Amino acid sequence: MRVIYHIPNDDLREAQRVTKEAEDAGFDGVVALENAHGPIPPLAVAALATDRIQLGTGVAIAFPRSPTIMAHAAWDLNKASNGRFYLGIGSQVKGHNERRYGIPWTPPAPRMRDYVGAVRAVWRAWEKEEPLDFHSDTYTLTLTTPNFAPRPMGLPRIPIAMSAVGPAMLGVAGEVADGVRLHPFSTRRYLAERTLAQIGKGLDRGGRDRKNIEVVAGAFMAVGADEEAVAKMREYIRFRISFYCSTRSYWRVLELHDLMELGEKLRPMPAQGRWDEMAAMIPDDVLDLFATVGTYDTIAKKIEDRYSGLVDSLSLFIPTDTPPGPLGEILQDIQKIPTPFQKHDPGW
Repeated sequence: MRVIYHIPNDDLREAQRVTKEAEDAGFDGVVALENAHGPIPPLAVAALATDRIQLGTGVAIAFPRSPTIMAHAAWDLNKASNGRFYLGIGSQVKGHNERRYGIPWTPPAPRMRDYVGAVRAVWRAWEKEEPLDFHSDTYTLTLTTPNFAPRPMGLPRIPIAMSAVGPAMLGVAGEVADGVRLHPFSTRRYLAERTLAQIGKGLDRGGRDRKNIEVVAGAFMAVGADEEAVAKMREYIRFRISFYCSTRSYWRVLELHDLMELGEKLRPMPAQGRWDEMAAMIPDDVLDLFATVGTYDTIAKKIEDRYSGLVDSLSLFIPTDTPPGPLGEILQDIQKIPTPFQKHDPGW
């Protein structure tokens, strides 16, 4: 099992320092998020400071960037890291696309299928030095002149991982993506009964095998050297869980566990500014449904119990001020957990 750490995206010097620390600690990969700051610049400086660790966007918002713009950014990061980059992309929701990015909204699942195909078509044209000729319902790309086409890299194809929550997007990920990045607001039961079932349907449509897609679980984890440190992390995670419980987009999980009443109680509270009250409404048994909790000497076994046989990588959702170095104590035990994923398709 691979373990992925989130680096800061608001300070390039810190992004570079933390990535190097994560590499030294033994993490398999790092990702940079897209929120108040973008994911591309921190990964660029991280690429120059490291030699082994995988670098990824977790995620870059797709639709506001044309496929060609995204292809260029990914290409340059892959070259700078000598083939260590993977592209994580997400659709964001309708309101953000229309009101924050100012672009029209269309059904996201078929559009994302077209987007992945378009990015790969651009990469193939560059790597193989062949004409670009991509046609889909959403994108038509037929022009790439020498002045705008980078030289071939001679490296394996860049993997594309899609973020997915709903059934349609999970199915598209299974059909066309190299990986699927799952939301941390999930449970073992939901993962096994709902999420993987939808990914499996997509794999069947695409004639693909589970061993060739990497399932990356966003993992709420409260871990520390002692119970006091664990308790501090629990409260951070309790608040995060309360926020997602209040958001209807994530209520499929609550429905499966007969927790809809909790969601209804929490739903009006963010708009009312009642942030401090929300975490107190998440009891310990609900927290334990969504989070893996334990000290350094117990956490690996608990992670194995929760995720073994289901996912291939853990993308840690932990407090942003948690340094990666001390977590190195637990990585080797987690990395020994066997996973279904074997390898990405390296062909362009």
